[in-house]
Amino acid sequence: MDPHSLRLALLNPWQRDFPLVREPFARIAASLGIALDEVLAGYARLQDEGALSRIGGVFAGNAGGAALLAAMAVPPERIDTVAAIVSGHPGVNHNYQREHHYNLWFVMTGQDDTAVRAAMHSLEEATGLPALQLRMQRAYRIDLGFDLRERTAPAPMTAARDAAPVADADRPLAALLEDGLPLVPRPYDAWAGALQRTPESVLHTLQQWLDQGTVRRIGAIVRHHELGFDANAMTVFHVPEMQVDACGEALARVSGVTLAYRRERAEGWPYNLYCMVHGRDRAAVLDVIARAIADAGLGQYPHEVLFSCRRFKQTGPRRFRALPTATAPDAGATPEVLDAVAG
Repeated sequence: MDPHSLRLALLNPWQRDFPLVREPFARIAASLGIALDEVLAGYARLQDEGALSRIGGVFAGNAGGAALLAAMAVPPERIDTVAAIVSGHPGVNHNYQREHHYNLWFVMTGQDDTAVRAAMHSLEEATGLPALQLRMQRAYRIDLGFDLRERTAPAPMTAARDAAPVADADRPLAALLEDGLPLVPRPYDAWAGALQRTPESVLHTLQQWLDQGTVRRIGAIVRHHELGFDANAMTVFHVPEMQVDACGEALARVSGVTLAYRRERAEGWPYNLYCMVHGRDRAAVLDVIARAIADAGLGQYPHEVLFSCRRFKQTGPRRFRALPTATAPDAGATPEVLDAVAG
């Protein structure tokens, strides 16, 4: 199989419904008619290239841990230095520059709200800048999967339902799923050994999480820019509280909308409904946004469109894993810019 076809075969069908069997990679190999070693080597290569973040789980917003979206209005001459400080915090898993007065947007995650609040306080002190802190109130769509054959992503889906949180006894397994499967023939057995559980009980819990909605999907978590989805925009809406849920649920059903959720408002920031659109070019993204506004009945409400222009950091969240000690960069440090355009 040629490299392009193998990349598509390993990623496109396995972003969800990843096999919950003792030898998942062997099942994928059999479905493709290739050797197990070729599948494992292919996934390892995709990780090395950055196209594959991990093979893991996407947890529901209320599954456990804590997270918030934050934004800073950074003077242009300080953007690289401040971005380096923010990216240096291990609780920050996404950090982007966007086209707006509030130009640095990042997500802080932690094992509980206290940890997240303390982390945000430390970043405000380190940067000397206040941050909008925008906690999620309801997720309508958080399942960021991509059809790698299309110009925008993904297909329509029903709105996310409320889910059962992860039980305390299962948090160590959630931390492993958050971190990603090891690329070995029997990855669930490796987890079972680390947790002193049986492979069958591990697989049962994972399936139960999917059935309950605790985990939205288990599969390949891709990095969209590396796969050609070079443009993205976050659109924010100011919607009356009585209408926001209906509008959010409608957004979740629009083809091309990748994320949709309601967040707290903040002083000077009246917006409470958000959606993300990722596409291969700016025009494709704007087309989806226009259609989403029309289909979700949002034309009458104030909104802004914030395109990403630089990605400073993109890693998995740490809602179930303890944070390592942050290493603060020196004052003259500049961040690693992963892409010219991202999000």
